[in-house]
Amino acid sequence: MPGQAVTRAARPAFSFLVCPDSQLLRFRLEDEAKAHPPAFGQRERHVYWGDEDPPPRFWEQLGLQGLFGTERILVVRQAQMWKKDIWEKISRVLARPSPQCWPFFCLEGPWEKGQPKIPACIGKQQCMAFADRQKWIWRNPGLDEKGIRRHFEKRAAEIGLTLAPDAIVRICAALPPDAQAVENEVQKLSLLQTAQPGGTDANDDVPSGEAAKRDFADAFACIRHLEAADLPGLLKELHRTRDLKTSFYSLTPMLAREIRMLWQIKAGERVFLPASVLPFKQRLAAKLSTEALSQAMSCVAEAEWAIKRGLCDETQSLERLLVRIFSFFPHERS
Repeated sequence: MPGQAVTRAARPAFSFLVCPDSQLLRFRLEDEAKAHPPAFGQRERHVYWGDEDPPPRFWEQLGLQGLFGTERILVVRQAQMWKKDIWEKISRVLARPSPQCWPFFCLEGPWEKGQPKIPACIGKQQCMAFADRQKWIWRNPGLDEKGIRRHFEKRAAEIGLTLAPDAIVRICAALPPDAQAVENEVQKLSLLQTAQPGGTDANDDVPSGEAAKRDFADAFACIRHLEAADLPGLLKELHRTRDLKTSFYSLTPMLAREIRMLWQIKAGERVFLPASVLPFKQRLAAKLSTEALSQAMSCVAEAEWAIKRGLCDETQSLERLLVRIFSFFPHERS
């Protein structure tokens, strides 16, 4: 690989992103693109997928040399699916990288024992060895139980979301080790927090942000009382908050997710839960019939529909929903 063309470039001539989590890949790609902005204007972006052979246009964009022209980013998703002959040709083209093109090859295969499974037809290419020496390869095994919380807190801080530590623990315990699931949850909670009235609470001068923290924590506490068949505790916890309208919008999505998770466990599907939580959820799912779970999910949908049609307000709908769902759960403590 000639080093002369590479040393003139402020950015990598090409990059490998090795990670099984597509959302983490996207975050990394955006971070790298921001760290090395184009000399002028904006870069074009073109995406190709490894389940199809690259078209002629890909080779034109990858190797086009010229003094002028728009800079471009080429993203190849699932690049580990391309065959040996394609990678041999890519390696030859990358021996003389185009200053106008920044290719990102996303290797999204599974990892084993902390190491990525990279096909030999890629790992043995000169472009891969050269990128490794230049530190142009980013490797990340994805999220585990500890990584979920670190990533959640990082994304929450980036978008200005504030939550109580107890709420963060409970939210992360219910999330699968997938950055897209974390992103969906962070964005949803951010919207709920934004919906809080501005200023301070008129009752005791508690800032609205603090009230939001308590509402999210109450949602998890309500689910715990519900699953423990503790109706008095459920209603007491529910009425600790001063804003039942906000509680409706924070609790109903969590109820729906909990019901879906119990359905998955009952159906024998794999769910991602901490080892300390999974046995209880499995015992609870075993006690619930599929009919009860189906009716519980219907209750959530009906509660939301009643609000949209103006048949009742959020407080009435939430109280009715919790009492109805409570009737589906086994009335003995686990």
